[in-house]
Amino acid sequence: MELRGPRPQRKPPAPVPMVTFGENQMDVYSRLAKDRILLLGRQVDDEVANALVAQMLFLSADDPSKDITLYINSPGGSVSAGLAIFDTMQYIPCDVATICFGTAASMGAFLLSAGAKGKRKSLPNARIMIHQPLGGAQGQAADIEIQAKEILFIRSLLNGYLSGATGQDLATIERDTDRDFFMAPEEALDYGIIDEVIPTKRTLPKPPKPVL
Repeated sequence: MELRGPRPQRKPPAPVPMVTFGENQMDVYSRLAKDRILLLGRQVDDEVANALVAQMLFLSADDPSKDITLYINSPGGSVSAGLAIFDTMQYIPCDVATICFGTAASMGAFLLSAGAKGKRKSLPNARIMIHQPLGGAQGQAADIEIQAKEILFIRSLLNGYLSGATGQDLATIERDTDRDFFMAPEEALDYGIIDEVIPTKRTLPKPPKPVL
């Protein structure tokens, strides 16, 4: 079962930049982790979730009083993998601040909203999208019924958490997640998914939404 935006085309992974730290060379992600900065920059799957969970557990054990910052640019992905990240964010003693750049769609938007209250932010030209879980049922009628019940349960679970994170009532969340619901950062701020739109050196006025 998945919670994600439009499927991106698969491309070869980009080379990981190396940076100098003292007399040593290390990849840029490891260097950022030393400053308690983590990156969710791809589709959410078990491999991504395991890496982020391990990093959060290590950093929280290293200093349970210091915040972790999670940057998010993700189209979404596996619900179970996303909930593993979510549960760890709520489990560790330190706050996890979330910052959206690029896109936080589907499970990416869910994790953005799951950051510590007052510490959820977005850059001004990011796009944020929420919707209901995607699932395909196959097999015998009894199996399809079981899978349908599971999808409905997961939808209710995610909607409940999203309602708590945003302050929107459950009926509003159910209505808005019935289809893809896109937001600019200012709209996500009003909705309660984030708490701040980060100003940048150059920001242009947003064009009006087209009327179809």
